[in-house]
Amino acid sequence: MTDTLAAFYTLHRDLPREGPGEAADVAWAAQAAGLKARAEIADVGCGPGGDVAALLQAAPQGHVTALDKTEHYVQAARALWQADPRVTVLQADMARIMNPYDMIWCAGAVYFLGITEALKMWRKSLRAGGAVAFSEPCWFTDNPSSEAQAVWAEYPQMTNAAGIAQRVTDAGFGVVATRKLSDAAWEAYYGPLEARIAALRPQADAALQTVLGEAEAEAAAWRKHRDSFGYLLTVARPR
Repeated sequence: MTDTLAAFYTLHRDLPREGPGEAADVAWAAQAAGLKARAEIADVGCGPGGDVAALLQAAPQGHVTALDKTEHYVQAARALWQADPRVTVLQADMARIMNPYDMIWCAGAVYFLGITEALKMWRKSLRAGGAVAFSEPCWFTDNPSSEAQAVWAEYPQMTNAAGIAQRVTDAGFGVVATRKLSDAAWEAYYGPLEARIAALRPQADAALQTVLGEAEAEAAAWRKHRDSFGYLLTVARPR
């Protein structure tokens, strides 16, 4: 593991979530998808399990299978949910979902696969009438500032709402509904992250100082340019 990657995991270890989101997003997606109380849900790229409680609330008599490839996220999610029989936490690749589900939930991680590619992979794991709900970085303006573009320079595939919808269509799915993630959803991520930055900074080595500075700059850029970019939550269903 490189010093930079180790520093990244030091910063992100024990955070309640690994990206923007709030319980209201899950509730909205569940309603849009017509989710039933006994639904079987896959939470793919689950991180430390920050959305599991909201998914259980959406399907209180159902079951959530949460999976992630990163071991310490899996350990964190298991520590929270191992006593609940309604939850199974797996260390697994979200590109290889094996069981059938009524909804596949993917908060901020679909970009690892690509929207079209992910939906095509996941289609076989959707029960009849099932849906995929995913959040994806999105431009909300046709002319983002250079600073905003710099934040997403490592993700050149980033597009606008129409571009996301086209990628959904290209996978043979249709868009059921979309929702822009709220400021509260972003603060639910950046608030704990900034508290951890402050706690780590006094004893941080050079590699960690660099990672802390990058994370701080990312949060500042979002607050300054939140009208230009954010996450779009999309519920999609096979055609």
